[in-house]
Amino acid sequence: MRLILVRHGETVWNSESRVQGGARDIALSDNGRQQIGRLAHVLRNEAIDHIVASPLQRAVQTAEAIAAYHDLPITTDPRLKEVDVGELDGMCTIGMPQTFTQLLLGWWKGDTDRLPGGESFGELQERTWAAVQPFVETPAHENVLIVSHYFTTLSIIFKALELPLNTLVKFRMDPACINYLEFGRFGPRLGRFNDTSYLDV
Repeated sequence: MRLILVRHGETVWNSESRVQGGARDIALSDNGRQQIGRLAHVLRNEAIDHIVASPLQRAVQTAEAIAAYHDLPITTDPRLKEVDVGELDGMCTIGMPQTFTQLLLGWWKGDTDRLPGGESFGELQERTWAAVQPFVETPAHENVLIVSHYFTTLSIIFKALELPLNTLVKFRMDPACINYLEFGRFGPRLGRFNDTSYLDV
């Protein structure tokens, strides 16, 4: 079976370089709405049997755009929300105090367990994998589309591929990107990663 992992389109906070977690429901930007239109069009002929999304509007709207081409309902799962960034929520990364910059970088590298007032990457990974594990272990669908967020998507990929958490900082996940995780006789394999090439056409 295959998981098609999609990150939502750009939000207003993405465009403002603000730290964005799962606590607040930030809307898509004008650019983000254009992105999901193109994303939905490029996935129009993709084999998709089931669609699950984070309940946050940026993910739901992205899923709705894709679902319109496939005549499929959308199931939402709160376990697919973005990581709880705690006290960093809404902070601008450009003007972030050095202590918070160091803290965020340490969390990315796996040196810091939990963001202040928020989650650790391990806690995030535990809840996101619980959401997708049934699709992988007892598949009722061959092609499941998961629409979520930056760290949510990376946490699922890291769990499937058994990647060490301290390498998180080496991976990038752009808005409206497409990723494939394939599960077959060779085990989980990453077939596509952070693909936004369709936006350049």
